[in-house]
Order: sequence, then structure tokens, then C-alpha cells
Amino acid sequence: MDFDDQLRRYFATTDLSEVPQSALESGIEKMQVDLGMEEDRGRRFALWALLTMLGAAPDLDVAFKDPADRDTARDFMEMMERAQEAQAQGEG
Repeated sequence: MDFDDQLRRYFATTDLSEVPQSALESGIEKMQVDLGMEEDRGRRFALWALLTMLGAAPDLDVAFKDPADRDTARDFMEMMERAQEAQAQGEG
């Protein structure tokens, strides 16, 4: 699942700065519903990752039953945190 495709699917644009707050909330809600219904591990992770970036992801134990998937999600969260720290320090 391509990142831009996800943005277009849920927000009708690849530029979230163009999305009104109500449409952002609606897109996030749709993503959360789709996450709950998605059975494909890769698609599920992609949805969860975008929800994480938007500050709307469920807890890992809710989102992922498989311990390996939870570990991958933790790695992703740590990677995002390091990227944010580097950006804040002007390295980004």
C-alpha cells in the first residue's frame, strides 16, 4: 500500500495541509474502521503507521495480535522518534 495512495483514498489529496479539520477527522475515522477490519498484515501495518503519524493509532496490543508485528511497530515508532529528534536538531 503506497503512502500517497493512502492519503488520496482517505483525504482525496496527498497534501494534508489542504484538508479541512472535519475532513481530516472523517478520514481518520474511516482509517480506524478499515484497520479494525483489515486482515492482510502489510496493509494493516500501513494503516496503523499512517494513523500513528496522525496521532490516532490504537495501542500496539490492540492493533497487533502477533508479537512480531508489535515489535516491528515499536521499531517504527522508535525510528519516527529519532527522525523527529534529528529534525529538531537541524539534521533532518
